[in-house]
Amino acid sequence: MSFKINNFNHFQSRQQIQKPISKQGQFKEYLSNEINDKQLKISKHANDRLNERHITISEADWSLIENKIYEARQMGVKDSLVLVNEAALIINTQNNTVITAMDREEAKTQIFTNINGTIIMD
Repeated sequence: MSFKINNFNHFQSRQQIQKPISKQGQFKEYLSNEINDKQLKISKHANDRLNERHITISEADWSLIENKIYEARQMGVKDSLVLVNEAALIINTQNNTVITAMDREEAKTQIFTNINGTIIMD
């Protein structure tokens, strides 16, 4: 199953509520942070490129990308080129954001700079 991301809100802000946290609350907060650390955001620019270029990436592939980006961040990678069958993505691992996207055919003629990691998922 494939899906296209449309109208993705760029860098949504979160409100934090200050209240005493129980041990159960601490675990929920920890779990929530771990989930949010893996969840990719898509910049407006990248979303526009995905739509313009008719790039669709399956939910399963997005999940794999999220996991690999999390691993890359743990290894000190800051900006990564991610190659999947459908596309080439530049992802900033520090803020977990897809910066830009292009189809694989277009990517063949590009020079990628300012990246310090590559993830190939063919």
